[in-house]
Amino acid sequence: MSEPLLSIRGLTKIFGGLVAVDNVSFDVARGEVVGLLGDNGAGKSTLIKCISGVHASEEGEILFDGAPVAFASPMDARRAGIETIYQDLALANNLDVGANIFLGREVKTRRFGGLIQTLDDRHMRDQSRQTLDSLQIRFPTLTEPIEKLSGGQRQAVAIARAVYWEARLMIMDEPTNNLGVPEQHKVLELIRTLKGRGVPVILITHVMPDAFAVTDRVVVMHRGRKVAEKTTARTSAEELVQYMVGARNDAAA
Repeated sequence: MSEPLLSIRGLTKIFGGLVAVDNVSFDVARGEVVGLLGDNGAGKSTLIKCISGVHASEEGEILFDGAPVAFASPMDARRAGIETIYQDLALANNLDVGANIFLGREVKTRRFGGLIQTLDDRHMRDQSRQTLDSLQIRFPTLTEPIEKLSGGQRQAVAIARAVYWEARLMIMDEPTNNLGVPEQHKVLELIRTLKGRGVPVILITHVMPDAFAVTDRVVVMHRGRKVAEKTTARTSAEELVQYMVGARNDAAA
């Protein structure tokens, strides 16, 4: 097998006296979808925040494309190609699709003989349209503010933003939460599209059908520790729930 794109080795994060992530290790290969499962307080969100530069870990190592990394900020992680889509999506509700895809990395142009620099809205909108088309996402218009879009459409914009900026690893935190069934299916289809392009995905979800629909492997956490790592096709929802509630623990075996 080829070298994994992401390797987590013995990662530990402590807040005061609380060990939020306790000696967790796992790999993510190119083009692989890995589910990260666990009950509330299991440490999933803290773990991905360590990967994406929000938190610095006390112990352990993160290898990205074979090299040790220590991101000082989420922007450092994004520059390396790690895009994280949290539940709040980090979209600006008052801006349109193009402005959100280029948020923080706006394209500017000079007008009036080079005297005034303004945002190149047309370029950003055209590039956004091309990216959305490549993902088979159709919006009637890209000029509506984000706040007028549905939950599934907002997820699609967040995913398109990561695709445009050439994400090498996508981390998605409960992407189908609070979506209707058709929109849930569309988000899962987008995850399959990313996988088909060789972009690995870490999928945090509590929805078992989602995990079984798109993941290759699942990593289960309980109280900060990794308690199981299973090939999705060789496990069941009943077995995974036992790990999630602490009734089983492979690490203790």
